[in-house]
Amino acid sequence: MKRALAMALAMILCLGLLAGCGGQDSGNGGGSQQPNTDTTQAEDSGPKQVDKLSVYFVPSREPSEIVTATEPLKQMLKDAMLKEGYDIGEVEITVGTTYEAVGEALVAGTADVGLIPGGTYVLYDDGCDVILTATRDGLSKDFDDPKDWNDGTPTEASDKQAVSYRALLIAGPSEKGQALVAKVNAGEELTWDELNSANWSVMGSSSPAGYIYPALWLQDRYSKGITDLASAVQSDSYASAFARLASGQVDVLVTYADARRDYAERWNTEFGREGSIWEETGLIGVTAPIYNDTVSVSKTSSKMDADMIAALQNAFINIGNTPEGKEVIAIYSHNGYQKAQSSDYDNERAAQKLIQELTAAN
Repeated sequence: MKRALAMALAMILCLGLLAGCGGQDSGNGGGSQQPNTDTTQAEDSGPKQVDKLSVYFVPSREPSEIVTATEPLKQMLKDAMLKEGYDIGEVEITVGTTYEAVGEALVAGTADVGLIPGGTYVLYDDGCDVILTATRDGLSKDFDDPKDWNDGTPTEASDKQAVSYRALLIAGPSEKGQALVAKVNAGEELTWDELNSANWSVMGSSSPAGYIYPALWLQDRYSKGITDLASAVQSDSYASAFARLASGQVDVLVTYADARRDYAERWNTEFGREGSIWEETGLIGVTAPIYNDTVSVSKTSSKMDADMIAALQNAFINIGNTPEGKEVIAIYSHNGYQKAQSSDYDNERAAQKLIQELTAAN
């Protein structure tokens, strides 16, 4: 029963990562991937023949919606792979019944390629390899040190593409909140007692930015978790969390990196504050990067070798650099793709471990 609950919580975490939190959980993960010119050309004997390439998608939306949106990808992928030296007879697109079903299909080799979130990848990485990370719009600020965010200026959208986003610990205009920000801005480390004396707003325990990654942040620094805080209330939405912060009901909230952009106007019009959200709030903590969704390949598929993987990487990158390709992959809020490695998702492995521990404790 606990194992089933752990898998269910992991699936919810994956949903949160795919859909993003609120507006967009964005971070700056480097520039956009340039069209790949170092492609594998067809040899004199002609392109390699592949009868069928099976591509699986997770059911983050209605399956019929995904099937319709990704229909053009079949020909795009065939065309892009032909330029890489592979003549694909058929590209078969399947939407899995569950996230776990897609992971299991990759492990079994039924799926050659899977577009899956990081949570699904790390749960099934014994049978699949990550080859690409999806990119999204980045932000003008992406610092490890919270005080570097606290210059009173808005965080803006960036034309740089990001492979990850951050979760933030934001203190509000209450006396306690401002005292925490002042200490951070002075370059001083906050103590556990100082954090524990604050009133916190968190989201549900399956929320990446609203619970899991802030919990890891606390664990790494203080060997404590959110459940150890003396006062932590669960908000039913980020809007209600910011309303509580504005009113002084809570001193600190945890959220995704561009949440203040989403609530900057309501901070004044709805939540009753006179100053700007950028002046009246400040960061006291920044989590490790949360990596975006993956393109992963099966370790057991007979089609997968180093040449095929390189061709797929180039093909997806080049598709993501075209307007038509961007329109297709937007179904998953992807803007493009960059090459990835397994270690990029070590933070996600820690997150999944925390989920299992939370499940075992319940």
